[in-house]
Amino acid sequence: LAKEPFHIKEPEQLRKLFIGGLSFETTDDSLRTHFEQWGRLTDCVVMRDPQTKRSRGFGFVTYSCVSEVDEAMSARPHKVDGRVVEPKRAVSREDSTRPGAHLTVKKIFVGGIKEDTEEHHLRDYFEKFGKIEVVEVMTDRQSGKKRGFAFITFDDHDAVDKIVVQKYHTVNGHNCEVRKALSREEMQNSGMNQRNRGGGNYSRGGGYGGSGGGGGGGSGGFGRRF
Repeated sequence: LAKEPFHIKEPEQLRKLFIGGLSFETTDDSLRTHFEQWGRLTDCVVMRDPQTKRSRGFGFVTYSCVSEVDEAMSARPHKVDGRVVEPKRAVSREDSTRPGAHLTVKKIFVGGIKEDTEEHHLRDYFEKFGKIEVVEVMTDRQSGKKRGFAFITFDDHDAVDKIVVQKYHTVNGHNCEVRKALSREEMQNSGMNQRNRGGGNYSRGGGYGGSGGGGGGGSGGFGRRF
């Protein structure tokens, strides 16, 4: 028997998409039929209420590799069973409790950057994730000295989702901290959402988004910009 070629699988979390705004008619099968056009699915599930078995309006699809996820995201907008749905890269359970984890934003905060890091270093590193619109390296108004952090705005929220799902980023030879850039209002609103929703209501097994990790935004405005 011919053996399958050995290859190291990319982490499941990076291969998973949250699909929000599903029609209540959508089943595991119809979700699979649509999304397998862009690659081989290793898992596909519509989340349902344990008691009533009614769809909760969101689900997850997991591809066999990250490049298939990229293909699917490039093919937006997606329509499943006659309804436009909202695919987003799934947020891990660990990250789903962070402020703004489920918000859709186009800007990132980059912290811990060194004095010798210029705008072009940031642009060179981050442009592989998506089209950059603005890079702002923050400086002190009086002295002109760099303050050790920057903001980068992209033309699409998927670039930001791709970046924050990756744990480590090295720019100009230095590790830096990267997170979604949120306005004060977004921080407050996301904090309220987190408290109101109690964190555990969304899954079989705790954490928003059910088996194996959290969700992105979805129907009803949760996860969209306010």
